[in-house]
Amino acid sequence: MPLVRISVPQSTSAQDIEAVSESVHQALVAHCSVPLADKFHLVQRHARDELICTPEFLGVQHTTKVVMVQIFLSAGRSLEAKKALYAQISQQVAATSSFTASDVIINLSETTRENWSFGNGIAQYAV
Repeated sequence: MPLVRISVPQSTSAQDIEAVSESVHQALVAHCSVPLADKFHLVQRHARDELICTPEFLGVQHTTKVVMVQIFLSAGRSLEAKKALYAQISQQVAATSSFTASDVIINLSETTRENWSFGNGIAQYAV
């Protein structure tokens, strides 16, 4: 049930966007028990002045070609699963696109299951 928001520079190719999206999805399936058919991604391209990232933070160097990934999902994953998720996303993005692992910034936002509706105005996971 994750909702993924991917923000990339305006000049990002369709192939790189697909690679990032697929990398995120594969990692969610592998480490967060997300079903293969559960893929909801929003991709936004941003002009240079709309995607701002500091050149260095916490010892990590960033370029102007940064990709920011926000993942909204229900709570309950272990710290180990989250670390494995972050590692696989950044490594796979670097291996399959023109982005580097150091330019992949990930934010995980956990929510309760009753905060989701997958259509028809129904809270499918509310108990």
